[in-house]
Amino acid sequence: MPENRVYVSPDAVNAFLRSYLGFTGGSITSDAKQADASDIGLSGKTYRRIDLSSPFGKTVIMVTNGHLPYPFGREVTGYQVAHLSDTLRKAKSTGAKVLWGPERAAGGNSAILKFPGGYTCEVHD
Repeated sequence: MPENRVYVSPDAVNAFLRSYLGFTGGSITSDAKQADASDIGLSGKTYRRIDLSSPFGKTVIMVTNGHLPYPFGREVTGYQVAHLSDTLRKAKSTGAKVLWGPERAAGGNSAILKFPGGYTCEVHD
């Protein structure tokens, strides 16, 4: 099951959480107020990362000021895969481009892919 990735500003995060959790019936599984921002292209900085779980699946909330380096903020879906290197090789063989990574991020390895037609997603192991 894919995980949704949502970028929210600090001034909107509390209202978003109330609304989204109320709608989905979900819960917060982790709230890292000082997460390593290298996983969103900001090495040496921190950001707030909130992980949610609900009947709709997993959702990762990235609380940022919106000033992110390309390609971050353009992906809206993440996928956990068994073997990142195999996944990247297969994606590239079908025409996808690796826009970032693979890099060590958020407890695993991660990359951002862009497929022909413009679909952009994050993949991690």
